[in-house]
Amino acid sequence: MYRQLWLLGLMWMLTGIAQIQAQTPGASREGSRVKILYSDKSVYETRGETTINRLKGKVELKQDSVYMYCDSAIVENETQVYAYGNVVIQQGDSLKIFADEAQYDGESKIANLLGRVILINGNRKLYTRRLDYRTDTRVAYYTNNATMVSDSLSLKSKVGYYYVATKQAQFRENVTAVGPRFSLKADSLNYNTESKVVDFLGPTVISNDSSKVYCEDGFYDTFNNRAEFSGNAQYVKKDQQAEADTITYDDNLKIYSLRGNARVEDSTRLAIGNLIRYDELQDTTFLQGNARYREKEQDINSEVISYNRKKGTFKTLGRTYVSDPPNLMEADQMGFDDATGLGVATGNVMWRDTAADLSINAMRADYGKKNGYLKASGGSKGRPELITIVEGDSLFLSADTLLAVKADSLPGKGKDSLSLGKNDSLAVVQKDTMQSDTSRILHAFHNARIYKKDFQAVCDSMVYSTRDSLFTLYGNPIVWSDTSQFTADTIYLTLKNKKLDKIIMRSNSFIVVISDGTYFNQIKARNVVSHFVESNLKRMDAFGNAEVIYYAKDDSGAYVGVNKTECSEMVIRFGAQNAVEKITFITDPKSVLSPMGTTNHRTLRLKGFRWEVDSRPCKREDIFVVLSPQSRIAPANRIKINSDEEKQ
Repeated sequence: MYRQLWLLGLMWMLTGIAQIQAQTPGASREGSRVKILYSDKSVYETRGETTINRLKGKVELKQDSVYMYCDSAIVENETQVYAYGNVVIQQGDSLKIFADEAQYDGESKIANLLGRVILINGNRKLYTRRLDYRTDTRVAYYTNNATMVSDSLSLKSKVGYYYVATKQAQFRENVTAVGPRFSLKADSLNYNTESKVVDFLGPTVISNDSSKVYCEDGFYDTFNNRAEFSGNAQYVKKDQQAEADTITYDDNLKIYSLRGNARVEDSTRLAIGNLIRYDELQDTTFLQGNARYREKEQDINSEVISYNRKKGTFKTLGRTYVSDPPNLMEADQMGFDDATGLGVATGNVMWRDTAADLSINAMRADYGKKNGYLKASGGSKGRPELITIVEGDSLFLSADTLLAVKADSLPGKGKDSLSLGKNDSLAVVQKDTMQSDTSRILHAFHNARIYKKDFQAVCDSMVYSTRDSLFTLYGNPIVWSDTSQFTADTIYLTLKNKKLDKIIMRSNSFIVVISDGTYFNQIKARNVVSHFVESNLKRMDAFGNAEVIYYAKDDSGAYVGVNKTECSEMVIRFGAQNAVEKITFITDPKSVLSPMGTTNHRTLRLKGFRWEVDSRPCKREDIFVVLSPQSRIAPANRIKINSDEEKQ
């Protein structure tokens, strides 16, 4: 009986102890328990409810998948570990943390590591003097400076986090990074140690031997050498500066792309656009969207600009504006090649030489930069048009083709001699002297037509020198000034102070001056020089087989007869409204004066007479009307006279 009671009491006591143990916090949290796997020495003691296990020599501990190794350790309540000497924490096959000391809380799963701390995860190493590591989330963090080395990249920061599971690292405060091709300073960044991608989270400066980049957002793929910089992105390389909303760079392809408010500038070049793409290997620049490219004095504006500096070529799309002083040009698109020295502009071309005060409108213009060459054809009205200022008024010229070159680019110098007559002071006309200046030589061919309010002209071909203000007309030329018409094999128009000064006619010269809208005064000679004052005809010098028909008037202005005279040379002076005031005949003149009433004025014509009223451009639009040479020769029966002449 006594023995049975003793057994019952013992069972009750054991049950109570079990209940007490079940209520003990350390005993109830089996997941928090740190197991002791091995140690050379072990001393176990209790202090109230606290149990202490002192371990020395080759200590091995374990909690879940986490192993800890050290020279010595103190384990309290099987949950708190204080490890000393050659501490190693290992979790899984890829993570090891080395330290001089460590404190591990089995309940919070947090390890505080001190001393010479090294975290190794694959080929990634983290060095610091203090590191906190959570074994449950597998996150390491520090707050007092650390260095991570991943392959050839080294990153430092004051504060940082490393996520073992995702291989992500976060660096905060005073961040620096050094790689084989760059160095970096930043406020904050993320780094994926697997993909080798750096994400910028604040102000960042990236440098290499020759350049710097600033940004506040973006990424850098250190493995593929690709980067995107945004947030006030800026780039500096030697004297080159760039900025854009976003800058991307591919080091393998050597291509830079700038998007949004993009701008690149150096000592000689400026590029602006919504998009700028630069190919370093090909030395090509592509600009799109409000694009502008300036190099030295040349300034190009267009919707799209493609420029190859290596080959010296550029192309544009969209309305293009080019300033290359003293030349300005607009067109729907342009292209230029340095190798040939030639370019092409097409679509509503407008060209201007500000130094020579010339403008040309055309549909297409072929041009050369070195010699100022410009060949224009086509136009909104079918032909190109030249505009210049003479006597403060616009002169308009059109032809099938207009060709302009710099005067100093043409071979030859000197003077062009016109043997108009013996002892003639005007026998020599100064040819363009070809000095190095901004002068232009303009060629117009074929069917050239000129309109100005006070004189007009048509011919097959024409040459104009801005330096000498000299027009040379070839191929059935006709010039009109007020009531006068001038024809010859070749006609020269000279300007003085931007005003008509002389009309010089060579071979088969013929002048018709209509009087009172009725009668035709006529001068014919081999060569004729007409002198103008304030653009009004004042004198004519006729040389070689000169003939004249003029209507003489008395002092009251009434007609007294028709004079027909032949001599070798003569000088004719004109008054108001081109009226003949005086004729001086030289060397054996032969004259006949016929009364007005007995003269058939309709048939009174010198041989070669032509009155080309239908060919005369009467307004600006008429220079675009092309007439055949045959249609320009008006037959005698088409000459219009008034009723008074018919009666006489």
